[in-house]
Amino acid sequence: MNSLTALRLLPWLSAEGKPCFLVPGEEGGIVSRIADEKEARQLADGLDVLRSARRVLDDPLTPNVEVRYAALRLTECLADVLRVAESRGRRLLSTAEDGAGDLDAESDSVSVPEAGP
Repeated sequence: MNSLTALRLLPWLSAEGKPCFLVPGEEGGIVSRIADEKEARQLADGLDVLRSARRVLDDPLTPNVEVRYAALRLTECLADVLRVAESRGRRLLSTAEDGAGDLDAESDSVSVPEAGP
């Protein structure tokens, strides 16, 4: 197992602004559950911000300050979503390297609703 993929990238930074990692256990402990919940909140927040930003950008008369605010929030959410994707990608690689590459489509899939108008 690759030591880089064995570590779970957590969805928050240390006080110094550095990435935090977790050595996951067999069953997943409390820190893993907290990280799962935070990732779910980050993805949901990203969807909400995307919907709001679309409304702002669809209106050609939206003031620049609102467009800038939407862009800042979108940037924050994109960083969160990329971090979640990296963390989950590492875990998939770790699973594949362990020889357990067959994922159960129902238990291990993630569904993110498509953002609509």
